[in-house]
Amino acid sequence: MRDGFIKVAAGTPKIRVADCDYNAGQIIVLMKEAAGQGVKVLALPELCVTGYTCGDLFLQDTLLEGAEKALGRILEETKELDMVTAVGLPVRRQNKLYNCAAVIHKGKILGLVPKTYIPNYGEFYEARWFAPGAMEVEYDSTLCGQNVPLGTSQIFCAQNIPGLIIGVEICEDLWAVSPPSTRLVTLGATVILNLSASDEVAGKAEYRRQLVTGQSARLVCGYIYADTGEGESSTDLVFAGHNMVAENGVLLADKRFGTGLTVSEIDLGRLTYERKRMNTFPHRDRKYDGIHYGLNISLFPLEPSPTSLTRTVSPTPFIPQDESHRAERCQEVLTIAALGLKKRLEHTGSPKAVIGLSGGLDSTLALLITARAFDLLGKEHKDIVAVTMPCFGTTKRTRSNAEILATELGADFREVNISAAVTQHFADIGQSLEDHSVTFENGQARERTQVLMDLANRVNGLVIGTGDLSELALGWCTYNGDHMSMYGVNGSIPKTLVRHLVAYEADRLGGKVGKVLRDILDTPVSPELLPPKDGEIAQRTEDIVGPYELHDFFLYYIIRWGFPPRKVLRLAQHAFEGKYDRKTLLKWLKNFYRRFFSQQFKRSCLPDGPKVGSVALSPRGDWRMPSDAAATLWLMELEHL
Repeated sequence: MRDGFIKVAAGTPKIRVADCDYNAGQIIVLMKEAAGQGVKVLALPELCVTGYTCGDLFLQDTLLEGAEKALGRILEETKELDMVTAVGLPVRRQNKLYNCAAVIHKGKILGLVPKTYIPNYGEFYEARWFAPGAMEVEYDSTLCGQNVPLGTSQIFCAQNIPGLIIGVEICEDLWAVSPPSTRLVTLGATVILNLSASDEVAGKAEYRRQLVTGQSARLVCGYIYADTGEGESSTDLVFAGHNMVAENGVLLADKRFGTGLTVSEIDLGRLTYERKRMNTFPHRDRKYDGIHYGLNISLFPLEPSPTSLTRTVSPTPFIPQDESHRAERCQEVLTIAALGLKKRLEHTGSPKAVIGLSGGLDSTLALLITARAFDLLGKEHKDIVAVTMPCFGTTKRTRSNAEILATELGADFREVNISAAVTQHFADIGQSLEDHSVTFENGQARERTQVLMDLANRVNGLVIGTGDLSELALGWCTYNGDHMSMYGVNGSIPKTLVRHLVAYEADRLGGKVGKVLRDILDTPVSPELLPPKDGEIAQRTEDIVGPYELHDFFLYYIIRWGFPPRKVLRLAQHAFEGKYDRKTLLKWLKNFYRRFFSQQFKRSCLPDGPKVGSVALSPRGDWRMPSDAAATLWLMELEHL
């Protein structure tokens, strides 16, 4: 294990019905292949030692003895493998037959977990042969010469891997009203194994995916689902070996119509962080402790080892990769933000909205959201006052785009040239126009905010903030300048998503509006506070603070998931492989931490604004942090990488 990741797999061996020795051989081959790939936790299908479709042969002692002998062979031939595996087989006990998962590690049976819910409807006849498992754990079962606990209230804990606690359920258990896995996570389980024999019919696969991913989300766990496949009897049914690995609502790996391994990595660190964060996630439920229900906790010495990553890590975690999902997300975010502004306008009784429109991405998005809010209110866009305030750094391109956009949307476009006011202010405070220091830049930003605030008073309107989430994270805003507004519609929208939202509106609106939006998208991100060079933008934000795609990536994993610097860097290397080298990633990650910690004071007094996604920095909502917190520990960790 490394950085909380543990390599896991669901495996489907090719079997022969009732040929236990052959099946054992196939299982052994699969187990050794998994171990060779670094897998530490392996789930195999329900009744895979015998085959699920044995029918009345399950009542034959010959089959049951063959199954036990086959398990003994598996234990002997895999006793050197440092991997915990759940194997399905029928087990006799006191004249009853149980459909069990044998959880094994290095030649030892850690426990037998019987199936709780026995289906006897449709194509399933399991109650003809099997009894339901009991919650109480009993210790007088003997299998393969070992005394083995048997019962559903069992968890299996890796001694050397923090956070790896395994629970087991079998097929129908997941379909039940109250799956055993729900109880197992209250006992501490972080990873659930499901040994299944789910036959394939049209449309069932998607439902099965929903069950697996949904249960992993509800339980904040990893879920490994292993399904039986080729080799089962096709007298009436076909089995497709639909194997899945899910984590907290995300399907990491999905394979159907085949045999072999489906491998991925479960992030135990992510799961344990989320459980700590969610105060509604249950602590250990005392109703299910050892006194009442014979809870068995099996400890086993699974050795940690380096875990290579095969799972997908998106370089744009705020943006869906699928085009249709991305369009749906854009529509949803725009609607949420517009609804927030609609409510604020209604509540304050403000007939107008005032926006500083620069011709850049953020103010463009704020105007588009405001136009939607006015549509929801049934108000004309002429009550949107869009103000451009050119000064020393304004280019013809951005000034023109601001006017075209406002005019085409039907807003009340106004120009207030602030050059004279800023020049007078600089003279008043003794600031030279040749000194292009931070005072030169911030003086312009604050003058623009003053114009907007006073104009809003004059027209009885609200100043709509344009700053986005990425700028707030980096503190890339002027305190009491663009940092301040009466309602910030972009405050929880990261810069990478801002770009997609504007592109979405360009496609939706088309015409002249779409054309000008496309040109705005092609304009370099800049505050335009320094004089242009040859008429072109001289100040590019990403040259100063770093690429926004990196900062948004860092923001997501640092704030949403609380990952330490070494893990964020590792994920970034995986996600941006071939685009940014390690040195570059490390440089901008250090810069992110420095700026994030030093600029908290700006976030501590943010104006109101709607939350639209899973990450927000409002001091009244998601993020509470002292303005004087030091970044030392985080930066020291990066220095040692």
